[in-house]
Amino acid sequence: MTKIALFGAGGKMGVRLSRNLAKTDFETAHVEVSDVGRDRLRQELGLECVDTAKALQGADVIVLAVPDTVIGKVAAGIIDQVPSGAMVICLDAAAPAAGHLPERSDITYFVTHPCHPPIFNDETDPETKRDFFGGIAAKQAVVCALMQGPEEHYALGEKVAKAIYAPVMRSHRITVEGMALLEPGLSETVCASLLDIMREAMDEVVARGVPKEAARDFLLGHVNILAAVIFKEIDGVFSDACNKAMEFGKPALMRDDWKRVFEPEEIAASIKRIT
Repeated sequence: MTKIALFGAGGKMGVRLSRNLAKTDFETAHVEVSDVGRDRLRQELGLECVDTAKALQGADVIVLAVPDTVIGKVAAGIIDQVPSGAMVICLDAAAPAAGHLPERSDITYFVTHPCHPPIFNDETDPETKRDFFGGIAAKQAVVCALMQGPEEHYALGEKVAKAIYAPVMRSHRITVEGMALLEPGLSETVCASLLDIMREAMDEVVARGVPKEAARDFLLGHVNILAAVIFKEIDGVFSDACNKAMEFGKPALMRDDWKRVFEPEEIAASIKRIT
């Protein structure tokens, strides 16, 4: 039986992972430093935590479900106790890409992150459709990267990723550098920023007299159909009027050099700010 040592087991993400791991055949040892976290894990899942030494003894996989800002500190604190040949899994590319993982040539570093349930899906159950984050009921894809270690370890890392983020419909193998382009680059710097601008734009038309409910319905309905066309979910085209509005709208909203956010130095700076 594969043994997993889950650090940060009582945190918000850790409880999600603990709940999913309890449904698998993995042997899981839960580690949580805070009293609040330990109580949460006990109350929500009936699970007890163990100390670091006991968790790492014989561990095949160590999952760091801790914030990006402390991954380096946590990893450094346990690295001497990690068994040779074991795998350390990080749930975000930021800390690994920033070089915060300690050097150990005899262990594997694996990075994985959820894509979250897509806006275009085949979910029909009302509660499942409300699982926007994933890892509960709605299907999602995941991305995985073997940062260091033998090629045969990839399969184990992917198996753990599919377990902690279940239900998983697709798994994509990429590099740590590629994962950093996806987040913070694509998902946060670009997507989250533009969505926040869209919300500000909605608030602006409301301030100019449009009822809030009408503005929200109008915007989100158009997000649905416009995204379906742009991302080729359906075979459709925009009207001449829409194309003309976009022709003038994009330069009014976007700087000509906006794609610089994907340059290596910009990604590195973004990662540095969050780690």
